[in-house]
Amino acid sequence: MANAPALDFNAFVTRKKAERADGAMEGEHDYSYILDRQTRATFDSAKPIELAIASAVRVFKEREKGNLLGHAVKVSSRQFGRIHGIARECSQTLGISPPEVYITSSPVLNAGTYGTNEESFIVIHSALVDHYTDEELRFVIGHECGHIHNSHVVYLTTLHFLHLVARAYLGALVMPAIIPLMAWSRRAEITCDRAGMLCSKDTHVAARALTKLVVGSKKLYEEFNLDAFLEQYDEGKEGIGRYMEALASHPFLPKRVLAMRVFAESGLYLKHAASSNTPTGLSMTEVDDRVKGLLKGDA
Repeated sequence: MANAPALDFNAFVTRKKAERADGAMEGEHDYSYILDRQTRATFDSAKPIELAIASAVRVFKEREKGNLLGHAVKVSSRQFGRIHGIARECSQTLGISPPEVYITSSPVLNAGTYGTNEESFIVIHSALVDHYTDEELRFVIGHECGHIHNSHVVYLTTLHFLHLVARAYLGALVMPAIIPLMAWSRRAEITCDRAGMLCSKDTHVAARALTKLVVGSKKLYEEFNLDAFLEQYDEGKEGIGRYMEALASHPFLPKRVLAMRVFAESGLYLKHAASSNTPTGLSMTEVDDRVKGLLKGDA
């Protein structure tokens, strides 16, 4: 694939420092999903979210980072240099400082980003490295860098904290914080799938990286039929099971793949990934309008 012209993400980062977290400056529209930005804006006035964030940040500062250093392997130029290089490439694409990356032993295909906006880190499960090609890892790490780029980290850490600690002791008392955070998280995943696409520059790789999460078997990857899988979305729209998504931190995976296909038609993505300097495509307003309908199930 030909090298793509670089997007001016450094200028974007400069803008972000001068604006609130609720969206792009007037007249601008970057790759982030608009409902992600709007939902974060409402958190400013949500007292349950504010209290949950304060508790989560305290826990992170006092315990989680030290625990990670004792039970995971920190990636560097001297330790897993290949993964270190991918993380640096993704951070350069998005215009952020290279993140700290850790590998932890786990058979579950997963990765996550935690910490605070000032001190964030990416945790990659070892199974993901076993199952994914370097190109697929670039999408995953790019996705996680997208969380850092879009100031998601405090909210992700809070949601993680509420699920693993507070919910076990406080039960329904934490639901006023969990429910809006889960709704936001589903929207944030759309933003970060786009970040992963900008880093991988390959829509097929991005779709394969996502769908491997649902297959989970090296013996089945070559037999996997993406079109047949996406038909499950149409089948599921009519069943009661669609309401279970409201309790999930991620959109149903067929929706994520379909949302990525919409973003792949955007002028922003085409400019970044195509060999041409002047591609045409959908505006990000058009992309977001189509994705809104898709996520509501009425597209």
